[in-house]
Amino acid sequence: MSKVAVVFWSATGNTETMANCVAEGANGTIVPCGEMNAAKLAEFDAVAFGCPAMGAEQLEETQMEPFMCELDGVIAGKQIALFGSYGWGNQEWMRDWEDRIVADGATVVNGEGIAVNGTPGPDAEDELKALGQTLASL
Repeated sequence: MSKVAVVFWSATGNTETMANCVAEGANGTIVPCGEMNAAKLAEFDAVAFGCPAMGAEQLEETQMEPFMCELDGVIAGKQIALFGSYGWGNQEWMRDWEDRIVADGATVVNGEGIAVNGTPGPDAEDELKALGQTLASL
């Protein structure tokens, strides 16, 4: 079983709820984005990143985006799960994030992230827990 970190940024609590579900499924360690760095991330076999869509469908700019820049070239070979909430748009931020992870040489678990419009309901929570279980089993 893999040692899993669940790293997230949340403004409204929706993405935090999602992080809790992934961590429950993975029996993983939850770490707010501002408390994680590349060196600490190296202690984990697999990681889930969570961030809502912000502004013009992009990652949060003050913590998550700089953290992801720090990871460029560092996450090659890792299994990465992605998740986040949104309230508008067509999930472009998630597709861009998936492409970025792949370009960095990592693998996006299940081939795509989980994007939830608004507050995750029971079906989304089950899907997120299953994602955590899959990540932990890799």
